[in-house]
Amino acid sequence: MSTDSTEHSTAEHRDAIVIGAGLSGICALYKLRELGLDTTVLEAAEDLGGTWFHNRYPGCRFDSESYTYCYTFSDELLAEWNWTEHFAPRGETLRYLNHVADKFDLRPHMRFGSRVDRCVWDEDTHTWRVELTDGTVYTTRYVIPAVGVLSSPVMPTIEGIDSFGGPWWHTYNWPHEPIDLAGKRVAVIGTGATAVQLIPELAKVVGELYVFQRRPNWCAPLHNREITPEEMADIKSRYDEIFAQCRITPGGFIHNPLRTPMFDVPEEERYAFFEELYASSGFRIWQGNYRDILMDEKANDEFTAFVANKIRERVNDPAVADKLIPTDHGFGTRRVPMETRYYEAYNQPNVHLIDINDTPIERVVPTGVQTAEQTYEVDLIVYATGFDAMTGTLDKIDFLGVDGAKLRDAWSYEPATYLGLQSLGFPNLIVLAGPQSGSGFTNFGRGVEETVDWVTALIAYMRDHGHTRIEPEAQAQEDWVRHVADMYDLLLLGKVRSWFTGFNSNIEGRDHVRHVVYNGGAPRYRKKLTEVVEQGYAGFQLS
Repeated sequence: MSTDSTEHSTAEHRDAIVIGAGLSGICALYKLRELGLDTTVLEAAEDLGGTWFHNRYPGCRFDSESYTYCYTFSDELLAEWNWTEHFAPRGETLRYLNHVADKFDLRPHMRFGSRVDRCVWDEDTHTWRVELTDGTVYTTRYVIPAVGVLSSPVMPTIEGIDSFGGPWWHTYNWPHEPIDLAGKRVAVIGTGATAVQLIPELAKVVGELYVFQRRPNWCAPLHNREITPEEMADIKSRYDEIFAQCRITPGGFIHNPLRTPMFDVPEEERYAFFEELYASSGFRIWQGNYRDILMDEKANDEFTAFVANKIRERVNDPAVADKLIPTDHGFGTRRVPMETRYYEAYNQPNVHLIDINDTPIERVVPTGVQTAEQTYEVDLIVYATGFDAMTGTLDKIDFLGVDGAKLRDAWSYEPATYLGLQSLGFPNLIVLAGPQSGSGFTNFGRGVEETVDWVTALIAYMRDHGHTRIEPEAQAQEDWVRHVADMYDLLLLGKVRSWFTGFNSNIEGRDHVRHVVYNGGAPRYRKKLTEVVEQGYAGFQLS
């Protein structure tokens, strides 16, 4: 599609436009400026930070080890920053990202309060026209969305939501100003990963807490603790070793699965290992377990039963414990929420679990939440109802590619990409952490930085060889989509309804599997990227 030349004359031009100033957008800006490209980051929010700017709910924190999530592009940065906890709270992560932006003078190249409305490809000039909702227009050779994986919150379709007389919000939109929760009656709707962090914190201060649960999750203890100065010094001395370990693991974490078949290990020995895992910190229980627990139903059943018994040990009321134990999926086949005294919260007399499968929510009323059984009168309602994962935020922008085709329409049934980076018909649109990429199912910090390195090397190659346009070949895209689908067959998660399968139960009409994450593991993805480069960017049309 071409645009009028007079329109171009009124637009500011940039070599590259990055959409989003979160972890990936900040990294992309640093790398592209190092390459010498005139780059601007457009951020809809009032400041940088992405998910760590928006999510301000009590209890919000990492579930990746802090020192594996951070940037590696500066030895000086690694040496000077001290993490205070193994799994940093949200505020500390935001301070870190601000420190990075200030240290490398990135902030002047970011434009806040700038929501992108439409991006239109011009085939004549091999450029994109980027239109903001405030009327500002840019032209650019490359558009690089860095909008995040979980950045489009979804509200439930409950009748009467707007009728509630008190404050209410989605966890993603938790107010920036302090909220006095002491003694309040609070309803939390949802028990996913966000709610699992939030509920124990609310239980400490509110008067009454009503938790409305549709589907329980298999949660595991985070076992977070402070990092002593001595530990931080040791971590700094081992950064090369730590990042090397992350590179060889499927998930990009420091945890590597055991390849020994679980049932080749004597029962007493494997249960001792289960106990060790349950006492460990972070994702080791998920990512450092026997590999076949995520691949073999019989092995998964045994470990799932072990975790179910742990829940029963931690929850005093057997009836409540039963409600908190999933029956529709096994451990690790959905994202594992990491918790701190989540189950113990239900032992408090002020915390009430309502299973909406037994007593469905009928509507929200001015005084609270009405179920089929009764009305729960509350002062505040918090919706922890998840996100339109992977594609939700991209769908809110009109990307008009070759002949005016819309990306949203091209991906309406299922995303189709090459390497999770580009989609046929949308030249020079390179998505960071997009669907079918290697970042969505890994330690996000590690996956994103490796992707940004690869993308900047690609742009440098194009510049050095006089190329101004890049687009996937049809066959390469078709082969990649098929490969991504095949990887779903390796793991039990491919059979479970979750955002990993794009089969989001929190989104109406999302009633089929969408292959949105790459399950082949970070080393396999990295190997593919390396092969593509070695073969002269095989699978791409460069012109």
